[in-house]
Amino acid sequence: MSTATPLSNAATANEIGRHHAFSSTVPNQLDAHASAVSWGAILAGAAATAALSLILLILGIGLGFSAVSPWSQKGISAGSFGVATIVWLTLTQVFASGLGGYLAGRLRTRWIAVHQDEVYFRDTAHGFLAWTIASLATAALLTSAIGSIVNGGVQAGASVVGGAATVGAAVANSELAKPDADGTRTAYFMDSLFRTTKPNAAVRNTNGDAGGASPQGSAQPLSEVTRIFMNTLRTGPLAPEDMRYTAQLVAQRTGLSQQEAEKRVNDTYSSMQERFNAAQTAAREAADKARKASTTAALWLFVSLLAGAFVASWTALYGGRQRDL
Repeated sequence: MSTATPLSNAATANEIGRHHAFSSTVPNQLDAHASAVSWGAILAGAAATAALSLILLILGIGLGFSAVSPWSQKGISAGSFGVATIVWLTLTQVFASGLGGYLAGRLRTRWIAVHQDEVYFRDTAHGFLAWTIASLATAALLTSAIGSIVNGGVQAGASVVGGAATVGAAVANSELAKPDADGTRTAYFMDSLFRTTKPNAAVRNTNGDAGGASPQGSAQPLSEVTRIFMNTLRTGPLAPEDMRYTAQLVAQRTGLSQQEAEKRVNDTYSSMQERFNAAQTAAREAADKARKASTTAALWLFVSLLAGAFVASWTALYGGRQRDL
């Protein structure tokens, strides 16, 4: 029978102590040098978020087209369509971000000898990073759509702030001075201005009978008066000299007296101004509606993205807990 000496027992105890010390310090050293970010899990969650977002957006576009109809009393109304779009975008962000965040938390590596609070923080950060990468990827794919919303709001706001001068010029160029199938937008007013009380005599003069004016000579006063009207249509009433000169042309063409011609010129000019002001008001209202719509869309897009970030962080935390069970 062999008995262990006190010296051999002390050596054995020291060796066991060194082994335990080494085994307890190695995991901490390995964990200290390991990365706290599992990029593989984050990229996987981001890819799932981006893909699901794209699928849901395409589905939403299809459902929207199916609900809209060009016929009156059919299809969804404009207000309901806007509300449905906002709700769908928010649900898209919630579902897609939730799935991506869960995958980012569930697929990450297990952290050994890490405090529980640190684990919660890392899982939350993984979900947020997955949502960030997915949002950037989705924005890169949908740059044109987002850009159109922002640019539309900026341009509409500039049109409203610019006032009547900017909008009025656009309306004058597009509504009153734009050629159409009948000549020009001002043709009706010019015809009513030079309308004669003796149409048969006007026809003979147009045909050149009895020494009347040629068609080219008849068209010249029309063009001249049109330019006179368009020159002051946006600024106010006709100048007195323009009023007298235009009335003289009308009197020569129609056989009216100077006083009657001036009254006709004033009435015709007032009608043109009313039409111009109505078109100007409609343009400003349309610009204001576009500005409000763009503002609402931007605010709700912010809310939906914020909801997506929160849901992604929360589901990543839940997925991390499931991973550590």
